[in-house]
Amino acid sequence: MSGITGFFNPKGIGENSKNLLNGMLKAIAHRGSDGAYRYADSQKGIAMGHQYLHVNGDRATANPIFEKENEVIVTANGRFYDYKRTRLELQFEGHRFLSKNDNEIILPLYLKYGQAFVEHLNGEFAISLLDLKNKKMILARDRFGVKPLFYHIADGTLYWGSEIKSIFAHPAVRRSLDAKGIVHQLMQTMVSGSTAFKDIHAVRPGHMLIVDFSTGSIEANEVKYWDLDFPKKEERLQGIPDAVYIEEVQQRLSNAVAVRMDADVEVAAYLSGGIDSCAILGMASAWSQDPLKAFTISFDNADYDEAAIAKRMANSVGADHTKIVLTAEDLYGPNYVDTVWHSERTFYNTLGVAKKLMSHTVVGKGCRVALTGEGSDELFGGYPSFKRDMLRYGMSNQLQGDEAKSYHKLMDQTNKLFTGAILSDRVLAHEAMDDVCGFTPSWIQPWMQTLELARPLLHDDLTDQLQGYDPIAGIADSLDTKKLEDRHVLDKAQYTWCKTMLECQILNWGGDRVDMANGMESRPPFLDQEVVDMAVQIPPHLRINGNTEKWVLREAMKRIIPQELYTREKFAFMAPPGHTDTNKQNGLQQLMATYMNEESIREVGIFDIKKLNTFVDLYKKDKNPVSLTRKDALLNHILGLHILWHQFVK
Repeated sequence: MSGITGFFNPKGIGENSKNLLNGMLKAIAHRGSDGAYRYADSQKGIAMGHQYLHVNGDRATANPIFEKENEVIVTANGRFYDYKRTRLELQFEGHRFLSKNDNEIILPLYLKYGQAFVEHLNGEFAISLLDLKNKKMILARDRFGVKPLFYHIADGTLYWGSEIKSIFAHPAVRRSLDAKGIVHQLMQTMVSGSTAFKDIHAVRPGHMLIVDFSTGSIEANEVKYWDLDFPKKEERLQGIPDAVYIEEVQQRLSNAVAVRMDADVEVAAYLSGGIDSCAILGMASAWSQDPLKAFTISFDNADYDEAAIAKRMANSVGADHTKIVLTAEDLYGPNYVDTVWHSERTFYNTLGVAKKLMSHTVVGKGCRVALTGEGSDELFGGYPSFKRDMLRYGMSNQLQGDEAKSYHKLMDQTNKLFTGAILSDRVLAHEAMDDVCGFTPSWIQPWMQTLELARPLLHDDLTDQLQGYDPIAGIADSLDTKKLEDRHVLDKAQYTWCKTMLECQILNWGGDRVDMANGMESRPPFLDQEVVDMAVQIPPHLRINGNTEKWVLREAMKRIIPQELYTREKFAFMAPPGHTDTNKQNGLQQLMATYMNEESIREVGIFDIKKLNTFVDLYKKDKNPVSLTRKDALLNHILGLHILWHQFVK
């Protein structure tokens, strides 16, 4: 994988286009250290660039920008699985290939299928394609948004890039934070397709931006080509034995791992103490003839550390295991600021900083590719919030009152550390979410509480701009209600999470942005299309069975993972919050002194100085662990917004 960027105006782009494109490529040079490639034609109005990371193919024929008789030009930040079979099928039809680059299959697929070409791609991708004959420009993003892709349209020109900073590198693009984007940053949850910056949009997962220029001007329209689709209740297959689903999970996941092991460089694995990454390492080790390198984050706080389980898993498969011990000095200071720059958004916890440091270690050990566990909780019902909704609304016919209460109590106890961040400490409801789901999903409730804390701190000018805007309603309005109608409670909880938090958190500062910060490609087997197609068919009671989340995955992997993981309840992967020790508090305070002093607060103009200072004073005096966890999350977002402003706006 790599990074792409460029700009297009059908009326022409000027003779300086190559220099401007060079500046845009330089902004994302970290995404690929193996060369920058360009296609620029000022008369055709196109400047298309690719910052290359070599993983597959022959370096001698590495040019990742492909064209057909100067009429169709395409490049992609993509990784396509089973591409060799697709390439052979296309060769049988008469297509000739110039390289071994998997991205080269895009062009002949487009020539064969037109806009439907994306339906024939299994992988993670962000694609830019110019069709001069049919006068269309296409930006396409993979089904879940594993690969980022942003765009901006102004004065008849389309700008795009794998990261926003490449768009901002063009001098014609104005920079400012967006009022609605700010409030969504503060509450962690964003509307799909939005960003923190004004008039900068993300191509939504499973969508294409189709830009028509047949009239000489550009007209953009976003088209959905795929969506996560759980069966309606009455459409679910009945009477299928549990063993059939278990075997399907084994077969499809093992195939997904196998195709992601295909690379011309060494493939490693991320390893936490959870079921997901342990299962991936176990399967990958079976496919590999050599010991795999496995990498584990270890925190200096035993309550949040799972390195011991990870070590036992690594030993059981003979992996070459590296433990990365992180302290306050690592998680705050320059690493924190650098992670904000790479993520281009705020984060509630320093886990993103930790994962950036892990990818740095992986690259330092000679690996450019790592298998990861992202997507498992989303598909198999792993998050505590999913279980809370299942227990509260989805098991009324299965559990007696006392049994349900005991499960709720046990879940609250085992997730005590995380209440205030990933779980709310009271039940909340919002009319807009109730309207589309029939209930307010538990995953959004803690961020509703954070929003209650944040809004009173805003500057009057910003409050005026946000007059009448309800961010929860904004999220609800962005959801496709056709995918929620007549679905099970668990399906609704998983779907709404996948359309918001998966894109803006898990795959952002928990995925691509912190991995590609160091030029390292992460591959998530759980988000393989074949796995997804199977997972949505699994009955809700096999995803969460009584008090056991991810039941069907546990059963499928019980001979691969350690016994203690098979029986243990889900433990959230989160870095120790700032309030948990003095060193972290000191690191946080130093960052605040730099970016949140009164001069900076006044200059940035987001918050009322007096109200914000009062909030910080109350935070320092607070002794309630739930309240502190929530305030920690909000303080990270507030700090992050000030850092973003200094990095990109000032």
